[in-house]
Order: sequence, then structure tokens, then C-alpha cells
Amino acid sequence: MYQSALNRLIRRLEVDTAPLSEQEKDAILRLPLTIKDLRADQDIVREGDQPNQCCVVIEGFQCRYKMLRDGERQIMSLHVPGDIPDLQSLFLATMDHSLGTMTPGRVAFITHDALRELIRSQPGVAERLWRETLIDAAIFREWITNVGSRDAYTRIAHLICEMFVRLRSVGLAEGRTFDFPITQTEIADATGLSTVHVNRSIQQIRADGLLSIDRGVCTIHDLDGLKEAGMFDPNYLHLQESAAA
Repeated sequence: MYQSALNRLIRRLEVDTAPLSEQEKDAILRLPLTIKDLRADQDIVREGDQPNQCCVVIEGFQCRYKMLRDGERQIMSLHVPGDIPDLQSLFLATMDHSLGTMTPGRVAFITHDALRELIRSQPGVAERLWRETLIDAAIFREWITNVGSRDAYTRIAHLICEMFVRLRSVGLAEGRTFDFPITQTEIADATGLSTVHVNRSIQQIRADGLLSIDRGVCTIHDLDGLKEAGMFDPNYLHLQESAAA
């Protein structure tokens, strides 16, 4: 289980970059881990917390979110296996948002002290982790554009395109079929829409023959059409192979 968790991290850090050296891989594989199984809708870290560890997603889907005073939730990003969604806590003492699960899953916790030692001893790994934070920022910029400037149909098509490309990049898509166990309420929270708008838009996307979703599994039938519907340009993900999706 420990090897599996760290191999997911290695695969993520090698996406669209040169392979890590054997020394760098060995340093990652020697990281001390605490593995934890999580239920759906469980907080990993909350806004205001001061954590002393980061987590690597091993299984399942997670999200960053903020809760408003009126109880509304805004999901700001989705996270898949291989991601370190709370890496910023290594340098920012207090969390300014929450991180929670969307599905049952499993994470590996790595202490900040162990990560700092890894960064000091392996500057090549430090560069990869820095790159991950820059890609996070690029995704945030695209999500702001998605919520602020696209209609409901386009927002949802864009979100599904993104998840497909990201899952495929870490080997979690079979052809154009992938797990998408995200509820319509969660899609609404991620796109700034009502659940009514989400339902209508998904029904229209299906009716247009672009995709089908059955029991949490999504199959894209017309990828070019879905990308056009979502105004999806994968450049912001910084994955060369995604451009050929």
C-alpha cells in the first residue's frame, strides 16, 4: 500500500516532464506515510486549521471548498489520485479553505518535516512540487473563467473534459470511459449553478450525443464535440498529451 501511494505521486510528478532520477524516486519511496481510509463527505482539513502534514490522494475524489455564512458551498477544485491538494499548507500556516472527500477513498499523509527534508535534499523534486502549485494556479484561473463567463451547458461540458484529461494523464481512464461519481449537487457547487440548471444541461449534453453517464461512470462518445461545447482548450493543464485528446 505504501509503495502504491508513493508510485502514484511519482507518476503525477513525471506527467509531461522528464522522468525523475533513480535517486529522486528512491527519496520519495522512503517518505514515511500514514495511510487512512475515508468515507464520503468527510473533511480532511478545515478552514482555519494549522496542519502539520499534507496528503496524497490514493483513491477517490476530493475537493477544495469554502462555506458561506448562508450555508452555500463553493467548490473551487477537484482532485484525483496522485494529487497533493493541500501542498500549500507546507508554506502557509493557516488553511484559508477546506479540503474534503466527495467519495469514499484513501489518502496517504506525509508530515511537513519529511517533505521539507525531501525538498532540501532533492532540489529536482522541489522543482516538480513547485510546478504542481503553478498548475494549480492555472486551473484556478480557468475555473474563474468557467464560472464567470460561460453558460451552464458550456461550464459542465468544460468540467467533464477537464476531469477526463486529468484522469487519463495518470492512467485512470479506459479509452474514453472513466469514473465520474460526482453528484449533480456537487457539479452545481463547482460551477455556480442550481441543481435544476445542472440537470437540464446534462440531459441536453446527453441528447446531443456527446456523452453518457451511468452509475457514476462517464463515457465520452464525441470528444471533439464535447471540447467544442465546453470551449475546452487543455493548454492550462500543461499536459502535452492532452492536446491530442
